[in-house]
Amino acid sequence: MPTDHPLPRHLSSSVKLMKYVKRGYQYLVNHFFTLLLVPLMPTVLLRFAQLGPDEIFAAWKHVNEFNPVHVLCGVFFVIIVGTVYLISRPRPVYLVDYACFRPPAHYRVPFSTFFEHAKLVPFFDEKTVKFQVRILERSGLGEETCLPPASHCLPPQRSMQASRAEAELVIFSAIDQLLAKTGISPKQIDLLVVNCSLFSPTPSLSAMIVNRYDLRSNIRSFNLSGMGCSAGLISIDLARDLLQAHPDAYALVVSTEIITPNYYIGKERAMLLPNCLFRMGAAAILLTNRRRERARAKYRLAHVVRTHKGAADAAFRCVYQEEDDEENTGINLSKDLMAIAGDALKSNITTVGPLVLPASEQLLFLLSLIARKVFNFRWKPYIPDFRLAFEHFCIHAGGRAVIDELQKNLQLSDEHVEASRMALHRFGNTSSSSLWYELNYIESKGRMRKGDRVWMIGFGSGFKCNSAVWKCLRTIPTPVQGPWSDCIDRYPVHIPDVVKLF
Repeated sequence: MPTDHPLPRHLSSSVKLMKYVKRGYQYLVNHFFTLLLVPLMPTVLLRFAQLGPDEIFAAWKHVNEFNPVHVLCGVFFVIIVGTVYLISRPRPVYLVDYACFRPPAHYRVPFSTFFEHAKLVPFFDEKTVKFQVRILERSGLGEETCLPPASHCLPPQRSMQASRAEAELVIFSAIDQLLAKTGISPKQIDLLVVNCSLFSPTPSLSAMIVNRYDLRSNIRSFNLSGMGCSAGLISIDLARDLLQAHPDAYALVVSTEIITPNYYIGKERAMLLPNCLFRMGAAAILLTNRRRERARAKYRLAHVVRTHKGAADAAFRCVYQEEDDEENTGINLSKDLMAIAGDALKSNITTVGPLVLPASEQLLFLLSLIARKVFNFRWKPYIPDFRLAFEHFCIHAGGRAVIDELQKNLQLSDEHVEASRMALHRFGNTSSSSLWYELNYIESKGRMRKGDRVWMIGFGSGFKCNSAVWKCLRTIPTPVQGPWSDCIDRYPVHIPDVVKLF
């Protein structure tokens, strides 16, 4: 094992000096106007103190010479402009509360169970089983992830009846918890948005919810499918737009992925990845634009940014590259996710940055952009320090490679990505609902404080990179019930790079 050696004294001094220079630069730029006004205010006050009684009386007399009609018109103009501004500005969108489905313990799929099950499935040969085991060893998943009942059968059931049974289990459980936590009646819900990418039955999942909870006959419901793991934030964006058009309303958003009908029984390696990574899960979120709900709401939605880049269609298939070496039949993690999904992520960063970053980071980002685009300098794109803008990060737990590369390229600490890694370890890839398991992890650890900002980053097929920014409205107490309530004391856990199973 290599040991860390201390830096030479002159290098250590240079590093410290650079840190102080950077801090000084950030303080100077971020407080530029304050520093400009500090010497200006005493100068104005000193000049005013030097005025004599005659000069003050002459200035007051000059003010009284204004025509009252002109003054009144000016006041009315200010009132009209203020009224137009208040009416035209977007309605605030609050997150009242949310709930995540916690699978029963008897749905667990330990590594040994997964291995034995794969061996007994008649559609898989020895190489296919070995490949899936190698994927699982490097996946970052733990021993407590869960699959639906139909996937425990031999062979796995993929019928419509079994798929609907899973949908009813995960969706109704999450909604029941949410209604119990918020205390609202189903009849109060005005808008319903459901997203599930790969299972889109007729009647739809949204119709299933409307019938189950006897929602209002004039409810506006939407069912989104085929949008990948980032569809959860697309649903949030759609609900936000609907709340702008419907005042004094509640919106219920349900994010899930149904595993039962999507169990792959072939031998194409890229298609086997979902069998190894995806697990059952769902989240129900209650949004509103009612201002009186602000007192009990947890978060306010600040921004939603959606980026679609069709050129990177095969992004996640490229994250895992097959090896030809028989001894290492498994996966070779892509070294640069930014190269695979770079356009989508960089476009998202370019849009989010000006909305949330301090002036010092915006200036550096702008200078870097001008140098590369205008002067054709061969500089690497400047990645802003988003740690200055956000206290918490929820990165879609799509797989270990995704989290590793986002941490590397956004220069995040281990604590910043802890929620993503632990959610992947405990629940697996729950698709669009994974972000809410991560947010609940942060709350369960007692880390969410009033004023904290959360950046949710979702990745999905297409290739899509969507993100949402939330601002915490009150210090969140540790949840008594939730997906982490029975295990939060055991986390965080150490996750080795490779877990040798057999």
